[in-house]
Amino acid sequence: MDTQGIIQHLRAERDSINSAIEALEENNSSSAPRAHAKGPKKRGGISAAGRRKLSQMMKARWAARRKAATNRTTPTKASSAGKKK
Repeated sequence: MDTQGIIQHLRAERDSINSAIEALEENNSSSAPRAHAKGPKKRGGISAAGRRKLSQMMKARWAARRKAATNRTTPTKASSAGKKK
């Protein structure tokens, strides 16, 4: 290919790229960002009474677990005070 043919080919590609860019820009500008239909995020979802009840339940649960753990970890041993070597 001669230099003129290459230049013509590159210009044709440039024109097609420019037209594609323009089409995308038009499409993008017509779809302006919309405001969210939803309001702000809600937080929480549990009442003060519900929190209090949950707190009491969890305290009871952890107390029971601590009690079970202390019963399990303290094996019954015979007193070693009376043993002599």
